[in-house]
Amino acid sequence: MEDKTIRLQLSETKKEKPNSDQLIFGRAFTDHMFVMDYSDPLGWHNASIVPYQPLMIDPSSMIFHYGQSVFEGLKAFRTEDGDVQLFRPEKNLERLNRSSDRLCIPPIDEEFGLKAIKQLVAMDKDWVPDADGTSLYIRPFIISTEPYLGVAPSRNYKFIVILSPVGAYYKEGINPVKIAVENKYVRAVKGGTGEAKTGGNYAASLKAQEDVAKGGFAQVLWLDGVEQKYIEEVGSMNVFFKINGEVVTPKLNGSILAGITRDSVIELLKHWNIPVSERRISMDELYQAHQEGLLEEAFGSGTAAVISPIAQLSWEGKDMVINGGKTGEVSQKVYDTITGIQYGKFEDPFNWIEKVEAKSPVKQ
Repeated sequence: MEDKTIRLQLSETKKEKPNSDQLIFGRAFTDHMFVMDYSDPLGWHNASIVPYQPLMIDPSSMIFHYGQSVFEGLKAFRTEDGDVQLFRPEKNLERLNRSSDRLCIPPIDEEFGLKAIKQLVAMDKDWVPDADGTSLYIRPFIISTEPYLGVAPSRNYKFIVILSPVGAYYKEGINPVKIAVENKYVRAVKGGTGEAKTGGNYAASLKAQEDVAKGGFAQVLWLDGVEQKYIEEVGSMNVFFKINGEVVTPKLNGSILAGITRDSVIELLKHWNIPVSERRISMDELYQAHQEGLLEEAFGSGTAAVISPIAQLSWEGKDMVINGGKTGEVSQKVYDTITGIQYGKFEDPFNWIEKVEAKSPVKQ
């Protein structure tokens, strides 16, 4: 990318900000957004921060027909001192480029992408809520925009970042949930797009989630797409199990998303000298561990909830209640530590935090 400047167009009218106790995930959006274009032969260009607005896009744009898109999700947190900070944002940009590679989307300059996100958050820093557990959700995404109905990689793209203030995921403390083990639908297979963060993966998961919700379950536990035997993810989260003192999580295999929270959990467990392994784990092994009283905890990990404890797994007509349906000690400690670091309440020995400049940027 030759032009590293970001042009600014300030919003002339400011939106009314929602109250911190009335925030609904993904419904309110800040005053500005970041937009950058890609075309042959210019590459990525025309980086701009502009007022939040609808996109003007041709009906034949390839995104609508062939789904060539990728996205990320991260958050900005306000500390007790009033600072605004990000949690491992460079990992999101690395993963965005890995997803893009799988979808034949040209990579972005990760350093410039982080600069753009920080500048956008700094401009709309007043939107970062300060109530306990709230944050500013950051959604970077790339869509294909070439007006063409041929099945081929697009030659035009838009990289966009939008911001949304979100409420506390757990308003009354961590809430363990009931999960149904999925044995009808398939989330992903090795060689597919499971390890990419692309919209089609999530669209394909909706039917299973809708079906299990009728039975009172919060989400589905996905098994591998070939043998329907080995555990992969829970909903759109990575999953962990504490079995006889050891924490086990499915090994990344080409169909599992490499979660940034997942990586953080593993680092923390190693830091605490808690045994942790990444390997294949089957439902048969998990059920046997439960029958023997060795399945001590289970939880999902992801950006939105950080940690989501699993109270019960239902598999082939058998209900496996875990830790009496209560949040486990490791689950709680991981949750408290990661959120403590995110909000600046705990020390950050891993250099996970990226500070956002508090001052507004100078117009280019």
